[in-house]
Amino acid sequence: MKKETEEHYNRYFDLFTNDGWKQLLEELRQNALSINSVEAVKDENDMHFRKGQLNILAFLLNFESTVSGIFEELQKDDAQDI
Repeated sequence: MKKETEEHYNRYFDLFTNDGWKQLLEELRQNALSINSVEAVKDENDMHFRKGQLNILAFLLNFESTVSGIFEELQKDDAQDI
């Protein structure tokens, strides 16, 4: 793995250990619960807007596992190249 690529992922891993990241994820989870309620939907446009919000929240909430999975795959590829 290139040094730049490894540093790129290490910066993410540093972020994920930060208390601020954990706090942000908890707030995003709480927001997702309220946004995911169909009771508050006013009309079709509001529903589509909420769907977009949930899509972004899901991306952020799953970002850590996505980054970890990609990094593990890169490591496996490197191990196979040896």
